[in-house]
Amino acid sequence: MSLPPLKSGSLPTTPSSDAPAGDGGEDVQPFHLHLVSDSTGETLEAIISAALVQFEGVHVRKHYWPLVRSAMQMERLMADIGEQPGLVMYTLVNKEIRETLERCCMDVNLPVLSILDPVINLLGSYFGQKASHEPGRQHTMDAHYFQRIDALHYTMAHDDGQLVEDAQSADIVLIGVSRSSKTPTSIYLANKGYKTMNIPFVPGCPMPLVLDSLKNRFVIGLTTSVERLVQIRTNRLRAINEDETSEYTDREGILSEVKECRRYCTDRGWQTIDVTRRSIEESAAAILHRYYSWLETQPPGTGRRLSKNK
Repeated sequence: MSLPPLKSGSLPTTPSSDAPAGDGGEDVQPFHLHLVSDSTGETLEAIISAALVQFEGVHVRKHYWPLVRSAMQMERLMADIGEQPGLVMYTLVNKEIRETLERCCMDVNLPVLSILDPVINLLGSYFGQKASHEPGRQHTMDAHYFQRIDALHYTMAHDDGQLVEDAQSADIVLIGVSRSSKTPTSIYLANKGYKTMNIPFVPGCPMPLVLDSLKNRFVIGLTTSVERLVQIRTNRLRAINEDETSEYTDREGILSEVKECRRYCTDRGWQTIDVTRRSIEESAAAILHRYYSWLETQPPGTGRRLSKNK
């Protein structure tokens, strides 16, 4: 069910504690978004965050209402929602709770929208079957859940060149110069279920010999622009009150360092990826795309092929 949007004049004028979607200041009227979910609300938050970046100068305050599991609970929450009226969006699969929310919104003239309905309905039509309508199924503790936990434990234990002798047991090995986003990218990949090891490339320090003996392992180098590295490293030294004019931030030294790292990977037939203008999520997506392309060239049983994307 979807009702006409509220007029902005009917919204409260108090400033929001949430970050605005654009550059709105304290004198900009906030728009309230109520996000209602029968699970953690992560899906709803991800969709709304992706949509909000398309609107500049809009002052938004998001209200989260997760783990709504009964119609009675929903009715109680409506009293709180009504205190700061705005757009209500939800991911609820239980019919009774949905009907309660939509009825209550209609009673107080609040616009309401089910975010996943169009997708679920289209998939159901395409697959020729009905959805299960079980809340939070993506968060069940199934084999994939424990696979992710195992991958996170592995990745944290093998961060920044630790236990490099275990490289043969990794799904993905990342190599890169200092401050090239190796650790956050590794953790993101681990959260997807991939055991990821990251190894720093340090000028003048020999790389672990075990890397040259890897068999059927996916290794990829992370590179970035010299200017970006200079900026990041300078900010890093400034934050810890260290001298900013060291070899660590020398432009010519960094240029040589990046070239050496790229050459080291290329000489061994490993791919490299430039992460300069990529977010962690974009870098991980590009890495996984190459990983699966690489898997197609490998013998059966090589690497980890995940059948579920969470």
